[in-house]
Amino acid sequence: MEQTVKIKICGLMSLEDVAAVNAAKPDYAGFVLAKSRRRISREHARLLRMELDPSIQAVGVFVNELPQIVAGYLEDGIIDLAQLHGQEDETYIHHLRLLTGQPLIKAFSIRTAEDLADAEESSADLILLDHGSGGTGECFDWQLLHTVRRPYLLAGGITPENAEEAVRTYRPYGLDVSSGVETDGKKDAKKIMEIVRRIRNAER
Repeated sequence: MEQTVKIKICGLMSLEDVAAVNAAKPDYAGFVLAKSRRRISREHARLLRMELDPSIQAVGVFVNELPQIVAGYLEDGIIDLAQLHGQEDETYIHHLRLLTGQPLIKAFSIRTAEDLADAEESSADLILLDHGSGGTGECFDWQLLHTVRRPYLLAGGITPENAEEAVRTYRPYGLDVSSGVETDGKKDAKKIMEIVRRIRNAER
């Protein structure tokens, strides 16, 4: 049976966001725990996690955070996976692995084929390929994806309108969506439901 494409809805900030995700049933829900307009506090993340459907894995997004702090979120069960979105190098990843055995996602800004080659060398459990520093709502040149030889999460500018193309053409391990399911800067329950439906349909 072919692997289904994973879906991550990132940037949850409220109980309403969690309710929308619980109804749509993606695979992952992301909490931004770094400087961003979507940033939430540790205690708020804990509250949202308690309301999140147990079948949905919680991902914490960090940017150049102290490894001990990232490990604390994982070991306390606030999140299931850590997504590293800064300049975290192999030394950092090795240090974090000494502190926790939980899965790690490393995000890479993709502009060239060389950027992709660097991403493929990462020792992280999963790589995430994005445009710029993340949260831009823009796509990079997806034609570059034809050379990728390891599973990856595709991020950057994914919307209900282009998600099916991404699935059918590139077969990523998963799609990471944030601004593409927002209206006026807030998560839109209808768009979340729509993008999950479209991605599942594209797999058939």
